[in-house]
Amino acid sequence: MGKGIILYKSKYGATGKYANWLAEATGFACKTLKEATVYDWKDCDTVVLGGGIYASGIAGLSFLKKNRQALAGKKLAVFCVGASPFDQKTFDELCAHNFGGELQGTPCFYCRGAWNESAMHPVDRTLCRLLQKSLEKADPATFAPWQQALMEARGKSCDWTDKKYLTPLLEYLNK
Repeated sequence: MGKGIILYKSKYGATGKYANWLAEATGFACKTLKEATVYDWKDCDTVVLGGGIYASGIAGLSFLKKNRQALAGKKLAVFCVGASPFDQKTFDELCAHNFGGELQGTPCFYCRGAWNESAMHPVDRTLCRLLQKSLEKADPATFAPWQQALMEARGKSCDWTDKKYLTPLLEYLNK
């Protein structure tokens, strides 16, 4: 597997949880994007980036874009963390939205996260509640998996994190 590092951006903790589990499983160093410097990853063979999914974007991807030349020749992977159950169609759309241009072909893996409205930043909580309110008017039979999960988690605290979600990423890293 060589020398590696896991860099992550975690807003509410689930991505950090996965990053630390991945560090335990691989022996890689693990740092938040905020605390990492080029000296932490310049001699690494593998760089893994973890970020939460917010409004169809993956937190931290700007790091890969900004440092693309310096990361050339390294094995790269991204894991993203969201509150919804995995859905291939939605995941494909997320990847198409986030991995165009210089990031095209970057392997991406999905891990299910957590949901706790009471811990959310007020702006995030308000946006989620507005989205839930708009979904109240729709027929639940027409919901995409993420919409159904959003409505089911309403007012609850849920933690779906599980090490099993890291298995495909670990298999990729071991190739």
